[in-house]
Amino acid sequence: TPSGFRSSIPTWLRMSSYFWEMTYNTNAQVPDSAGTATAFLCGVKTNEGTIGVSAATQRSQCSTAKGNEVTSILHWAKDAGKSVGIVTTTRVNHATPSAAYAHSAEREWYSDNEMSPEALRQGCKDIAYQLMHNIKDIEVIMGGGRKYMFPKNRTDVEYEMDEKSRGTRLDGLNLIDTWKSFKPKHKHSHYVWNRTELLTLDPHTVDYLLGLFEPGDLQYELNRNNVTDPSLSEMVEVAVKILSKNPKGFFLLVEGGRIDHGHHESKAKLALHETVEMDRAIEKAGAMTSLEDTLTIVTADHSHVFTFGGYTPRGNSIFGLAPMVSDTDNKPFTAILYGNGPGYKVIGGERENIYKVDYAHSNYQAQAAVPLRYETHGGEDVAVFAKGPMAHLLHGVHEQNYIAHVMGYAACVGANQDHCASASSAGGPSPGPLLLLLTLLPLGTLF
Repeated sequence: TPSGFRSSIPTWLRMSSYFWEMTYNTNAQVPDSAGTATAFLCGVKTNEGTIGVSAATQRSQCSTAKGNEVTSILHWAKDAGKSVGIVTTTRVNHATPSAAYAHSAEREWYSDNEMSPEALRQGCKDIAYQLMHNIKDIEVIMGGGRKYMFPKNRTDVEYEMDEKSRGTRLDGLNLIDTWKSFKPKHKHSHYVWNRTELLTLDPHTVDYLLGLFEPGDLQYELNRNNVTDPSLSEMVEVAVKILSKNPKGFFLLVEGGRIDHGHHESKAKLALHETVEMDRAIEKAGAMTSLEDTLTIVTADHSHVFTFGGYTPRGNSIFGLAPMVSDTDNKPFTAILYGNGPGYKVIGGERENIYKVDYAHSNYQAQAAVPLRYETHGGEDVAVFAKGPMAHLLHGVHEQNYIAHVMGYAACVGANQDHCASASSAGGPSPGPLLLLLTLLPLGTLF
């Protein structure tokens, strides 16, 4: 196609079930990713900016988190003997992945360097620390966030001259060494920091894998270094190979988190190419698992104020112009626009004439109605697609936290397992040890 995208239907649209989820946080009409991730992973709606805690926790108030922790589907699966994994294109201690393992009154407590003195005095732990200590035997962790694992000012292995890539920890801990120390001596544990190291591993001999490929978030797919940075689909392939060795099944959280970041920057081309790579990852996972024993769920935790229109004809590049000019200012406009964001530009008292800019460039910021440094999320319901065992439970319109309970019910993990015992006593197969649970979450994708 003119845009360079495949014209085939995305993998998730071919799934058997779908429904709509209501994404609001308990204190916000338009949600943030910390509250939404807690909802779909822990089964409990909560306040914006808080992770793995109930709505009794006030954002940034360390003391309010104690006693209000909630556990996630990853925790339930691990307790049931399944293998578990996290794969993301963001930092591994970013909002969405951290809801799988952390309990924090503040999503931005990436390391102790970002925490307030009060929170440190009250004994709260940063999210990177919790990743290594809360659930010590997560089999697969892949993404970015290397700098949060090392002591303050430790030089990064890849960007030796970049001060922003240096370690951030004030406590002097090397969390990579901590991760290694928790692994049984007779198991094969591997820490890797680049694509070459990752792809030379034999997944069949790997018991635990920690891959941190950037100091912060991973590079956008369009900017990715093919030598040092793996793609999302490559990470998913390795993760599934490692996790699927467990006969009791596995849970895998996969987040295409830079979709969200591209939209926040109003760089639609970056965001949509991330979405295409997410689709490749979903397709790869589907080819490696069975529809008979694997529940796959694809969703977004929220939308963005992102739209496209202008009566464009079929075959028009998604990054191209509408076929008419504005009947108000007589200037052209692109098919893609944002409700707010950094793409708002006024030149000489008038809207920018985009004939004079390269609107097809990867870093082009689509025009917005309201000026903001960062584009915001949207508040509308978003779609959820599913296939596999119990996918029929995902229909109609539900609260976002319903998703976690469906996953737990389907996998016979967590609190509600009465139906599993009933099936077993009746002589039928118990779905618990048979189900391989794979959750794919393209953060910020619009449907």
